[in-house]
Amino acid sequence: MSGNNITHEVTDGVERTTTSRNPSVPPSRAARELGLKRSEFDLAVRLGRIRTVPDEGGGGRRVARSEIDRVRTEEGFPQALRDGVRTVGTTEGAALMQVTKARFTRLARLGLLVPVAFHLNRYRAVVWMYRAEELEQFAADESNAPLLKGRTPEGMRDQLKEGLDLRPRNWRGRYLEFLLRQAEDPWARAAAVASLLDPVDVSEVVRDPYERSCLNRFRPAPPSHGSPGTPAAQIAEDVMTAADPDEVDRLRRDLARAVDAARQWRPAPRPAPRARAHGAVPHAAPGRRGHGPVAHPAPTAHGPGPAPHPTGRPVATTPCPEPGRQRAQEHTRPRGLLRRLWHRGS
Repeated sequence: MSGNNITHEVTDGVERTTTSRNPSVPPSRAARELGLKRSEFDLAVRLGRIRTVPDEGGGGRRVARSEIDRVRTEEGFPQALRDGVRTVGTTEGAALMQVTKARFTRLARLGLLVPVAFHLNRYRAVVWMYRAEELEQFAADESNAPLLKGRTPEGMRDQLKEGLDLRPRNWRGRYLEFLLRQAEDPWARAAAVASLLDPVDVSEVVRDPYERSCLNRFRPAPPSHGSPGTPAAQIAEDVMTAADPDEVDRLRRDLARAVDAARQWRPAPRPAPRARAHGAVPHAAPGRRGHGPVAHPAPTAHGPGPAPHPTGRPVATTPCPEPGRQRAQEHTRPRGLLRRLWHRGS
């Protein structure tokens, strides 16, 4: 895509208009031009309401000028866009659905209300956020009326007593959908699946270290929730990591299939093999006097051997002298006046 970007700059009280070729803008500027808060803009991107493109310079995602123009021409802009990304917490969501906070929480834990975002409050408690538009649609559906009034069905009550809470799992499912939409190739899609698994699970599914390295290179950056290593970041990491056994098993199967597809599309890069003559054996280079020859180790799977000399000749390595032999040599050397006389005579 291409286009012109017109900017106005005021210098010494004089406004100058310049035209530069800039087909896209960073997310912060796109949010301002669309009248959205940055959190609202990010949610609109996750929901697919606003499309982004990769930065050719490797600086993250950007928004094309044509995409901004498209969103602006949608019916009801900008209010319809704001309504579509409006989020509410438990208190406001319960009021919106005209139910108690306790009932709202039960419905969310049962997985009937799916969060779209979360953050941590000052007490490091997870605060789930829901789309107001989805809550209104749930309350307006007549088939959901028994869930909004009266007693909760017995089977659901038993699940709640056992500690069922599907909010983290449902959020991960939504977040994975967003990551897969943003992925640009099979390795990026595999990395999106791997980002929701514990590293131990990833290493058990993907045993090739070069393929794991490829997954780490494409691994999407997690949502920011505090500095790395802080308690807040640890809580957020727990939310983002699959915990239920059936969810872990499903993600492991998805990861295996995704890596297999990525491997067929393009194998993971790995170091070029070092050329070795047919039947060659490790050569021996002369060591220090009295120490005998030193054998060079051949390259192994655990690491490369010594680098060859630019001329192609073998490179001799000097082993460290044994501590006892080194001390004996030091004691046999002349010291003090005898040492100066010894040097003069030599």
